[in-house]
Amino acid sequence: MKNINKDINKNWSRRAVVYQIYPRSFKDTDGDGIGDLKGIIEKLDYLNYGTDGSLGITAIWLNPIYKSPMKDFGYDISDYRDIDPIFGDLGIFDRLVAEAHKRGIKIIMDFVPNHTSSEHPWFQESKRAKDNSKRDWYIWRDPKTDGSPPNNWLSIFGGSAWTRDEKTGQYYMHSFLPDQPDLNWRNKDVRDEMADVLRFWLKRGVDGFRTDAMYHLIKDDEFRDDPPNPNYDALRDEPYNAFLHVYSQGRPELTETANTLCNVLGEHSDDIYMVSEAYLGLPQMMEFYKACDNSL
Repeated sequence: MKNINKDINKNWSRRAVVYQIYPRSFKDTDGDGIGDLKGIIEKLDYLNYGTDGSLGITAIWLNPIYKSPMKDFGYDISDYRDIDPIFGDLGIFDRLVAEAHKRGIKIIMDFVPNHTSSEHPWFQESKRAKDNSKRDWYIWRDPKTDGSPPNNWLSIFGGSAWTRDEKTGQYYMHSFLPDQPDLNWRNKDVRDEMADVLRFWLKRGVDGFRTDAMYHLIKDDEFRDDPPNPNYDALRDEPYNAFLHVYSQGRPELTETANTLCNVLGEHSDDIYMVSEAYLGLPQMMEFYKACDNSL
C-alpha cells in the first residue's frame, strides 16, 4: 500500500488550521434563508487572505452537501455524486475548490459510508424483492419466530436498530434513523462502489475526508445479541448504553476496511488526509493506528 504519510514535510494535515463549516447556516447568497456554496466562496478571503486581517485558515471541513432528503441534516444521502440544490451544484463546488486552493486552503469533505438515505436508489432497489441484485447491499434479516426483530441491537437514536419491511417481511438494519439504512460493508460491490465515490471527489480536487460513523461499518456476521452492560444505571444512562455494543459495531475486520479506503486515497496522491469518527477507548483506538500505516 502506498504510504500516505511517508513525507512529513508534505503532510499539510499535521500543521493545518481546520475551520468546520456547516454550510446550511454559514452564509446565504440567494435570500432563501439557507447557506450555500457561493456564500462560502464569498468568505474565503476572510478565512485566509494571507494578511493579519484574515483568520489564517488552511483547511475547510465541509459538513454534508450531498443530495439528501435532510432527515438528518444531510447525513442521509440520496446521491453521493451530486450536490443538493439548496447548496448549489457541481459547477459551483468546482469553483469553490479552485478558489480555496488559490488561497492555500484545503477542502475536506464529510464522507458518510455507513448508511444511505432510505430514498437512495440503491435502497429503493434493495427493498423491492428478496432476490433483487441490490438486496445484499444492505443488511436484511428474517424476524424471530414471534415476528420480533432478529436480535437486540439498538439504534443510537433510540429503539431497535431494525425496521420491518411489510412487503418482504424482513427487517433492515439502521444504526441511526430508520431513514438511514446501513450499507453491508461485507459486500464487495458496496466496497467497490464506495471506493469509486471517493475517486469521484478526489478527481474534483478534494484534499481529504472526515469519515462519519467509521466504527459502525462492520457488524458481526453471526448477528449475535450484544451483551448487557454490567455498569448500566437506568436512572442516569441512556437506554442505548444498556448493552455493550461488541457485535453491532467495531468488528475486527474494520482495520482491513480502513486500509481499503486508504489504498484508494493512495492511488490519487500520497498527501490525501483522512480522519475517522470513532469514539473509542485506548485499546480499540490502537487498532485504528494499525490501519493506513498510522495515517488515521
